Amino acid sequence: MPEFKVVVSDESEAVQVDVSGHHANSLVGKKIGDEVDGIFVSLPGYKLRITGGSDKDGFVMRKDIPGISRRKILLTKSIGFRPRDRGVRRRKTVCGNTVSLNTLQINMKVVKKGIKPMKELIQAAEEKNEAA
Repeated sequence: MPEFKVVVSDESEAVQVDVSGHHANSLVGKKIGDEVDGIFVSLPGYKLRITGGSDKDGFVMRKDIPGISRRKILLTKSIGFRPRDRGVRRRKTVCGNTVSLNTLQINMKVVKKGIKPMKELIQAAEEKNEAA
């Protein structure tokens, strides 16, 4: 069973939600840029867009690398590499744009807000999990 740490960010706040079970299974196979329903991360009524993530070893996901595999690519200043000097390039390992079982963290952005605030829904979900 896959387990993900999903970081959902809005304009002013970000919350981290642990997703497992059948909700996590529904996220497997989605790509960066896909929109998903907020019910998968305990946010009913919200619409979320996948913006990135990282795998279990910390390699970042890049939108321009198809699939789930890792690749070594030559990078300038971009996602996965922050050079200190101008013009520096380096070969770095990154992973593809598709969520897989090896993915640990998924970053999402709110596209459409729901009726209730995010914090309230997350707290209600955490209380429900603690009671069970």
